[in-house]
Amino acid sequence: MSERDTLVVVPTFNERENLAELCEGIRTHVPRADVLIVDDASPDGTADLVTVLGARLGHIDVLRRGGRRGIGSAYREGFRVGLAHGYRRFVSMDADLSHEPRYLPSLLAATEHADMAIGSRYLRGISVVNWNLQRLALSVAANAYARSVTGLPVRDCTSGFQCFRREVLEAIDVERLRFNGYAVLIEIKYRAYRQGFRLEEVPIIFVERRWGLSKNGLGNAFRSLWAVWALRLGLM
Repeated sequence: MSERDTLVVVPTFNERENLAELCEGIRTHVPRADVLIVDDASPDGTADLVTVLGARLGHIDVLRRGGRRGIGSAYREGFRVGLAHGYRRFVSMDADLSHEPRYLPSLLAATEHADMAIGSRYLRGISVVNWNLQRLALSVAANAYARSVTGLPVRDCTSGFQCFRREVLEAIDVERLRFNGYAVLIEIKYRAYRQGFRLEEVPIIFVERRWGLSKNGLGNAFRSLWAVWALRLGLM
């Protein structure tokens, strides 16, 4: 499969400071991949900058949404657009540069033999930079908890840096994704695993954002704790 078969979907809210470096990095490491920025009416002008970057770098589009509607909704809409346009592979990644574009070739290569590739912070010990001990302990514990409840055979259940084949999204039916926050990242993996798809982790180093504010607070972590039981018991 060629890179032009690939769509990188990036939800944004107030990511103008990071966007140029992100898009330039994507274009450098996967020159022929297309990029879709799904923007929730960022007041900092993120969507307008995408238009400028698209004209300069090519094959970068923006889906402008009317308000802040959540990462789950952003991925559903982005995947829906990509499926309608016939893409064969899809990447989900954050806009804050914590998911470094240099790992994209490894994720894409993994989907040559696996159905879904996961950029993992915990495959080879702990590969996280600039997190305090409390946040790191919470993330490690949340992943262990998610694994024990869902049975997912991966170390990083909550990773948002993923690449999957079209067949995965078709089988899990993106319209059936129910969680709107970061729990959707566990939901996608769980539904793919339950459908019998092969999941493979690719080691990455995760670096905390340099600019802007994190959208993944304690509230999202606690909602994810409930979400894994909802998935396990078939409540969603």
